Amino acid sequence: MSRLARPRHNRVIAGVCAGIAERFGLTPWTVRIIFLVSCLLPGPQFLLYLALWLLLPQEA
Repeated sequence: MSRLARPRHNRVIAGVCAGIAERFGLTPWTVRIIFLVSCLLPGPQFLLYLALWLLLPQEA
């Protein structure tokens, strides 16, 4: 498995979902759909996305 980082390719907004997908061997669209569905539930999903956007390094 690769380390968790935001890739420079295959990103839509910030690359957070693409980075998570790459790390866990999923397709980026699967992670994006899971994130969008999770936003329908109560919780801090959007804030977590923003935090990951700021904290995850970009892929070298």
